[in-house]
Amino acid sequence: MLNESVIKLLKNGMWDLATCANGEPNVVPVAFKDVTDDGKLVVGDVFLETTLNNLKANDGKIAISVYDAQSLEGYQMKGTAEYVTEGTIVDTFKAMVEKMFHGAATTKGALIITPSKVIVTTPGAENKKEI
Repeated sequence: MLNESVIKLLKNGMWDLATCANGEPNVVPVAFKDVTDDGKLVVGDVFLETTLNNLKANDGKIAISVYDAQSLEGYQMKGTAEYVTEGTIVDTFKAMVEKMFHGAATTKGALIITPSKVIVTTPGAENKKEI
């Protein structure tokens, strides 16, 4: 599902996470993120309070947008998120965040997102194509 182009863009680009609850959409950019070897998307929770509340209210449904602002290559992933508060992924994000913010912020947990769809958002003939 996540081909080489999608993974490269996910590893190098910024992500926007979108959730919704009670008819109120929410979207946030995330910098603490990665792709696991088994194709899951992981996000460190530093400031995700509204996102987490929305995930609780909508059975974990989430969408992620990633794109390159210069080439306009982009993808949207739809899937389900699970929240964890301990483990290797959380420890890795904690170390990253504490180093960057010099202890002024920390990671409270991590989202582990299982994509169910990948949709091309790049302008052109492939736009809206599901990979």
